Amino acid sequence: MAMTLRLPEDLDRKLETLAAEQHISKHALLIQAAEAIVARSGRRGEIRGAIDFVRTHDAELLQRLEDA
Repeated sequence: MAMTLRLPEDLDRKLETLAAEQHISKHALLIQAAEAIVARSGRRGEIRGAIDFVRTHDAELLQRLEDA
């Protein structure tokens, strides 16, 4: 899907420099950044799920540890 992205000039220059240092296009750099954001969001959900699981399945153990 096509998309137009308007960046502040300063950010655009920084991205251009970073892309050149990594020998990739600015387009590829922005795709990598978007993929990293999506992956990080997924990991946060997994961590929240794991914490909820421990809280519900190990509530008694957690209570004993708190009282110790």
